[in-house]
Amino acid sequence: MTASSPESVLANLYAAARREIAKVIVGQDEMVEQVLVSLFAGGHVLIEGVPGTAKTLLVRVLARLFTCEFKRVQFTPDLMPADITGTNVFDPREQTFQFRAGPVFTQLLLGDEINRAPPKTQSALLEAMQERQVTVDGVSYRLPAVFTVFATQNPVEQEGTYPLPEAQLDRFMMKVLAAYPDEAGEVEILRVHQRGLRVEDLDRFHLQPVGGEAELLAAQAEIRERTIRDELLGYISRVVRGTRENLKVEVGASPRAGLMVLTAAKARAALRGRPHVLPDDIKAVAKPVLRHRLVLKPGAEVDGFTPDDVLDEVLSRTEIPR
Repeated sequence: MTASSPESVLANLYAAARREIAKVIVGQDEMVEQVLVSLFAGGHVLIEGVPGTAKTLLVRVLARLFTCEFKRVQFTPDLMPADITGTNVFDPREQTFQFRAGPVFTQLLLGDEINRAPPKTQSALLEAMQERQVTVDGVSYRLPAVFTVFATQNPVEQEGTYPLPEAQLDRFMMKVLAAYPDEAGEVEILRVHQRGLRVEDLDRFHLQPVGGEAELLAAQAEIRERTIRDELLGYISRVVRGTRENLKVEVGASPRAGLMVLTAAKARAALRGRPHVLPDDIKAVAKPVLRHRLVLKPGAEVDGFTPDDVLDEVLSRTEIPR
């Protein structure tokens, strides 16, 4: 592998992004890696975690690093679909209706606390996330080539929230969990704050851009064009089908979920500088790609099982190709 090969270009881009992110965000290595894998693969991300775990901050940093247009929407119960997609407004001087674009017309869109809006408003993102276009009054408007939705939600607070519809969840490539930092990481956060570096002012961290739209589109194209051995395609299929055959699962992962696992695994291998996918890549992306696509039976939930528990079972029972 030469220094100019696609593998090294993607790996170098990933390494540069990780270095810059580390200037601002302490720890959260798993969350950062999974979000970057999804971004480079062209997938949308649902980030779940309690307040204060750097969910919104990570998206703001990514917008800086990749010099992308960034907009944030605070989802609330009274938010309407037109508040996201835009609407036609009558122009009295021209005596015609003019389309006024909503915040969805951007490159990186942060939907903060997405589960606080009712399903009708959440569904306003369905067409945008799947087809990268918005249709208003029968007219379709294209979104930017690099259009990625990062949505956040709080797993603890249930009052005033609405569960995301299955169709909405299926549009997210990954559901990433934002965990608390360990003790050393939390001490380092306090140390950074003590030095006067407040995350509200990202300019003081001297972040260096690592790329732009062209680099992201090139990364997505390279990942799509990669090949994978047939035995690993069979492994992905067996993992996905295993979720449907598990007795704790009411609704398992769909074939689309298998496509997401495939793309995410290829992206993880590329960002680590490898020309080929390993079974470890598939295992590493299986949980974030599949956990939000499983519907457990009521009895399993009462017994305290989670989708991650089911996926641990499926992965342990699925033979790894040699």
